[in-house]
Amino acid sequence: MATTQPKSDTSPSSMDASVRKQDRLLAYLNMLKERAAEIRGNPAALLAATDEFCYKTRMMHVGDKKGAIVRKVVQELAPMTCLELGTFCGYSAVLMASALPEGSRFITLEADETHAAVAKEFIELAGAQVSDKVTLVVKKSEDVIPNLRKDFSVDTLDFVFIDHWKELYVRDLKLLESHGLLRKGTVILADNMIYPGAPDYLEYVQNSEKYQTELFHSTLEYSDREDAVAKSIYSG
Repeated sequence: MATTQPKSDTSPSSMDASVRKQDRLLAYLNMLKERAAEIRGNPAALLAATDEFCYKTRMMHVGDKKGAIVRKVVQELAPMTCLELGTFCGYSAVLMASALPEGSRFITLEADETHAAVAKEFIELAGAQVSDKVTLVVKKSEDVIPNLRKDFSVDTLDFVFIDHWKELYVRDLKLLESHGLLRKGTVILADNMIYPGAPDYLEYVQNSEKYQTELFHSTLEYSDREDAVAKSIYSG
């Protein structure tokens, strides 16, 4: 998220990385526009086209392999009120919202305005059956979580997907706890438990009496590198 990035880093390596990121996003948007006729209103085709692109030009979506784990959990749980921390370009929001029951809500937070702009287009491409469920909030998580009840009429959350900056996982989970937004049985999925890893988060949910946690092993998006998703059930 933007809060963890330097406000002004003009070093050559940082500038090069920024250019590469913009080039990838531009190529990604061009692909979506070129294939709009075949993917518009079809979430499965939209995700498949993204996977095809990302196996050639890797991006930080949850991807098809871990995505299958996430989708299965969502389908089995059938949550009505959901929160995602870290929209990125909207892949995971479409993946999950397309599996949600009618009348459900999926609130997704993204602090990076560039990513949020891409995500908005991506979610709209998925069609109304997805976009009508999704609320994209372009703010920092620490500014939104304390106000979820007031601003979005959230009582408690049924499901949370955490996939933003790894050093914020524990902080934001504790924010959800302290504001009474988790109920007994709330399911929390957290990505990238092995790479790049979130050891403080994993230690917290595995050792806290508040959570029952299991790991689903898979591979890092669009690669063969080992990774895992943590599923934690809140017991209050």
